[in-house]
Amino acid sequence: MADFDYDVLVIGSGPGGYVAAIRAAQLGLKTACAEGRETLGGTCLNVGCIPSKAMLHASEYYDAAANGAFAKLGIKVKPELDLDTMHGQRKDAVKGLTGGIEFLFKKNKVEWLKGYGTFTGPNSVKVGDRTVTARNIVIATGSSVTPLPGVEIDQKVVVDSTGALELPKVPAHMVVIGGGVIGLELGSVWRRLGAKVTCVEFLDQILPGFDGEVRKEANKIMKKQGIEFKLGTKVTGVTVKPAPAKAGGGKATLTVEPAKGGASETIEADCVLVSIGRRPNTEGLGLDKVGLATNNRGQIDTDHDFRTSVPGVWAIGDVIPGPMLAHKAEDEGIAVAENIAGLTGIVNHDVIPSVVYTMPEIAGVGLTEEQARKKGEVKVGKFPMLANSRAKTNHEPDGFVKVVADAKTDRVLGVWCIASVAGTMIAQAAQAMEFGATSEDIAYTCHAHPTHSEALKEAAMAVTGKPIHI
Repeated sequence: MADFDYDVLVIGSGPGGYVAAIRAAQLGLKTACAEGRETLGGTCLNVGCIPSKAMLHASEYYDAAANGAFAKLGIKVKPELDLDTMHGQRKDAVKGLTGGIEFLFKKNKVEWLKGYGTFTGPNSVKVGDRTVTARNIVIATGSSVTPLPGVEIDQKVVVDSTGALELPKVPAHMVVIGGGVIGLELGSVWRRLGAKVTCVEFLDQILPGFDGEVRKEANKIMKKQGIEFKLGTKVTGVTVKPAPAKAGGGKATLTVEPAKGGASETIEADCVLVSIGRRPNTEGLGLDKVGLATNNRGQIDTDHDFRTSVPGVWAIGDVIPGPMLAHKAEDEGIAVAENIAGLTGIVNHDVIPSVVYTMPEIAGVGLTEEQARKKGEVKVGKFPMLANSRAKTNHEPDGFVKVVADAKTDRVLGVWCIASVAGTMIAQAAQAMEFGATSEDIAYTCHAHPTHSEALKEAAMAVTGKPIHI
């Protein structure tokens, strides 16, 4: 048997990659992880999930202080925005967490190979100036922003999600292209800090993939918060007029028209955020050197164990089919390491929660009501947050919880909610579904009072028409 430098080499140190590397090392495998960034953690920790949450959290406090929410509680303040400090605490959060992964690599004896990995042949990868061999290679290279044809991102006037986190001042008018998770989160940050925000979405409703009722309610809530929506609208062009050298900034003119055809119009903006989705990072990997091809969506197909069609090559996270979510990648990272070690690593892709970290948060797991009805007869229970004592006390009346259950077996097929802490609440629903719970199981589980989670209990009770508080 040939000698290899490593038992496992992971290419990419995002949530999937670093978790796979740590788990493989914990299982006694000699492990390395190739990463070309200056810091570990991939998109999520460096320019995605983590820094965006830091800005969302800070902007929520600012908005509460500036626009009367604190005053309702008897707290009178006159806030002043210090954007540099707000950016500083974002960078501190990133530094602490990326440094934490480096510590975990050292603790678990995972070697960090600094550089981007490229296949040079079977079991062989070039990282920087060095070529290493590994018995098992895990592709965990994540995804990057999908470009909008004909629109150049300069990270000054026209930005992607990375640039939208780094804006040096609050734009007077931001246009967000795309009504998905990233566009709504970052658009809401700058809306709260004082920008006028217009969201242009090609589809006739925001948040594709979410439950229909949730999509409509989220749209209504965000319009009430001041975000203007142009739905069923496509962007046909963006032109940028740079500002004079000393003035800084610049202006953009967007040309838009109805998605189904019609007269075009123009929109002037100080900042344009392009957020129309993400695409797998497979370019430059040298997949052809090992005879590996991508599917028509640029993804790498795997079996249930995350094996590719090439022996010894595995893939996880955003480069394979499925939702592009950090927690999906993490679970796959644990599973692939366990499969490599000869254990049984499984991810239930039917129970992966999705969360939008706006205020209120929007979350769901399992089937939407529309998907469930296509499969058979269902019962649906709903409960409004307005009737939840904790939400009412906290002045958080927006949203609802919805439980979709099989009409015959009562098994929970999906849970969808809009609430200030929906992202935390959805974990209970996911765990219940993982155990094959019925709506009755949730309804008859004692929930602490007063908590937002009682709304899930009441929605489950509503499946059989028995909620108490409405």
